[in-house]
Amino acid sequence: MSRGEREAAARRIMERTPPSVPPELCAEAVRRGSRLLRRRRIALRLLWLLMLAATVAFAVWALTARPWVEPPSVTTPPLTGW
Repeated sequence: MSRGEREAAARRIMERTPPSVPPELCAEAVRRGSRLLRRRRIALRLLWLLMLAATVAFAVWALTARPWVEPPSVTTPPLTGW
C-alpha cells in the first residue's frame, strides 16, 4: 500500500464515522480546567506569600543579630591604667 492509498483510506475512515465524543465532555473539560487553574493560582499566591514571610523574617533576624559585626574579643583583658 503506497502513501497515497493509505491517506485515502484514512480519509474514508474519518469521513465515514462521525466523531464519537460525548456531548457533556466539553463542559466537564472546562470545569476541570478552571479548577486546575484556580488551584495553580492559589498555590502560586501561597508561594509568593511564603517567600515574602521568609524575606521579612530574615530581615528582622539580620537587624537584631547583626551578623556582620565582629564580636568583641574576650581572650585578652582591656588595657587600663597606662
